[in-house]
Amino acid sequence: MTLVDTNVLLDVVTDDPVWADWSIEQLEAAALRGPLLINDVVYAELAVRYERIERLDAFLSEAGIDMAAMPRAALFLAGKVFQKYRKSGGSRTGVLPDFFIGAHAAVDQRDLLTRDTARYRTYFPTVKLITPDR
Repeated sequence: MTLVDTNVLLDVVTDDPVWADWSIEQLEAAALRGPLLINDVVYAELAVRYERIERLDAFLSEAGIDMAAMPRAALFLAGKVFQKYRKSGGSRTGVLPDFFIGAHAAVDQRDLLTRDTARYRTYFPTVKLITPDR
């Protein structure tokens, strides 16, 4: 099972000229290994690109992506790791969703398909990342 980060899906949704092909290839390869999953945070981040919930749900259905609930242990871990990040001088804005996603992958022991590597490698070293520099 592979948890998919928002940036990979946005590459596909926006037909990103640099990353869309890579993201599609990685999604297809991951789907051959097992289910593709997103959590509530990724869903909310994707919602920004859609006017209607039905269209977002249709995209996810067509892409074969299912929802996975975030366990409480992942929510707790996200808070603790974010606290560590802040104590080390990390920015207050725009990063908390990454900690929810990374903690979910860590707690459920899922691979994480993403293009954002530095924060995940630093704060979630046990998570197997599927990245462009892999």
